[in-house]
Amino acid sequence: MTWFKIGVIIPSSNTTVEREFNRAIREPEATIHSSRIMLREVTLKGLEEMERETERAALELSTISPDIIAYACTTGSLFKGPNHHVEIKERIERLTKVKAVATAGAVVDAIKKLNASKVLVVTPYIDELNTKEKEFLEAHGFKVVNIRGLGIVDNTVIGSLDPRTAYETALNAYNQSGPDFDVLFISCTNWRTFEVIGAIERRINKPVVSSNSATLWSVLKELGLRVKLNYDLGMLFSDIQ
Repeated sequence: MTWFKIGVIIPSSNTTVEREFNRAIREPEATIHSSRIMLREVTLKGLEEMERETERAALELSTISPDIIAYACTTGSLFKGPNHHVEIKERIERLTKVKAVATAGAVVDAIKKLNASKVLVVTPYIDELNTKEKEFLEAHGFKVVNIRGLGIVDNTVIGSLDPRTAYETALNAYNQSGPDFDVLFISCTNWRTFEVIGAIERRINKPVVSSNSATLWSVLKELGLRVKLNYDLGMLFSDIQ
């Protein structure tokens, strides 16, 4: 069996990406290898400082000869505008000669794959980041019907949220906004969602994408992998499993 090595660059305070990715893939064999870039608070200032460590982290990961490198941070790959994720991807690829993806770009591709145009968004973020996320999605041609945040700055607090919080926040947003949207997007790679994506889809009868489901889907798509999963990750993964 072929062994696939997936490199991920994650904020230093992220405790969710490795947990979800490692537990998600049942077969074929794929292993997750991470490098961390410093982030304490999820603010524009914090993201700007974090991004300076991108090349260092990418170079570290290149020493394992990964098959792909994912820059696993949502707002960290969109806060500079609609092409920010492309710039990060190209910086990593130029340095390492390894194929790369960035979460914000993966989210755009995932929403397009689902043929969606109207997006309902829930996040754990503060308003300054929600504004950047709305601008980014709308620059890519989507209509953000509503975006709701929890106002959390401390990334360790986000990582400690039970998946039930994502479930309840998503359903509350759905109940308050109504059904006039095509896809529900749960933003933030540090927000645990894999246990509840399928359950939310069944409740609202709409596709659900999270930052981590989009990133993992993009990685598997780029590698040409069809896998068996330990979670129900919804409609997005219909052609991956």
